[in-house]
Amino acid sequence: MMSAIDAIFPGLAGKDFKVTSAKDADYNCIAWAVGVTDDWWWPGGTRRTHWPAGVPRQETMNAFQLAFETLGFESCSTEVAEAGFEKVAIFADSQGIPKHAARQLMTGRWTSKLGKMEDIEHDLHKVNPEK
Repeated sequence: MMSAIDAIFPGLAGKDFKVTSAKDADYNCIAWAVGVTDDWWWPGGTRRTHWPAGVPRQETMNAFQLAFETLGFESCSTEVAEAGFEKVAIFADSQGIPKHAARQLMTGRWTSKLGKMEDIEHDLHKVNPEK
């Protein structure tokens, strides 16, 4: 039987992930990626959301990268865990529209907030935000 998580994130179906929190609608994946658990980060939409000042309220990779840069993140070319660095991965759909973000843990695995659902620990390439 397919779980609610598998239905929304088909890339996780049958993969090694574990739920690490209870459901919580107070924050989303973008906020979670930067360690925020009491706010919803998104550049637009119908929900009242936080977005860094001076960053275009656009659902583009450039806007998301700029948002993370306001917090000191820089682009890198490797997903290998490195001491002293906190890494975030931004996932986009086939049109390049950002849909999800994950933060790397010290173990090298990744943590994601699944919308209004739970946080999970997973391998990087197992989260697929497209249905």
